[in-house]
Amino acid sequence: MTGENAVRLRPPRNAVDERAVAWWRSRLLATTAVPAVVLGLLGALIGPARFWLLVSAGAVAALGLTCTAFFPAWWFRVHRWEVTEDAVYVRTGALWQEWRIAPMSRIQTVDTSRGPLEQGFRLATVTVTTASSKGAIRIEGLDHELAAELAERLTVITQATPGDAT
Repeated sequence: MTGENAVRLRPPRNAVDERAVAWWRSRLLATTAVPAVVLGLLGALIGPARFWLLVSAGAVAALGLTCTAFFPAWWFRVHRWEVTEDAVYVRTGALWQEWRIAPMSRIQTVDTSRGPLEQGFRLATVTVTTASSKGAIRIEGLDHELAAELAERLTVITQATPGDAT
C-alpha cells in the first residue's frame, strides 16, 4: 500500500496485563514440575540409575526455576499490541522478536479464548485470523473484559472496512 492509506510498521503502544507475568510463571512452573517430579520419582524407584535420574531431576528443576524467574518479566517488557482503525499491531518474542501488522481489510475472524489457568488469572487471548500464510495473530495476556471489548471493537471495525479479506 502506498499513499496516505498506507499502514506502516511501528511499535505498538499497549502492554499486556501485569497479571500475565504471574500467568507465564505458573505455566513455566507447571511445565518444569512435571518432568522434574517424574525424574525424581524414577530416581527414587530405580536403583542402578538413581544417581543420574536424581541429578537430571535437579538440573531440570534448576533450569526451570531460572527460566521462571527471568523470562516472564522480560516477556512483559517486549510483548506489545495495539488496534487502530486501520490495523492490528503486535510485537512478541524475547530472543526472536516478531512484529506483525494485520490491516483491517485482511481480517477474517476474531476469537477470544481462556484456558483454565488464564481464567484463574482473569486473563484471555484474542486471536485475529487473517488471509495470511503466516497465520493468525495472537494477543495473549489481556484482561478478560478488555479482550471481550477488543473482539467486539475489531468485529465492528472489520465489518465497516471495505475489502474482501483474501
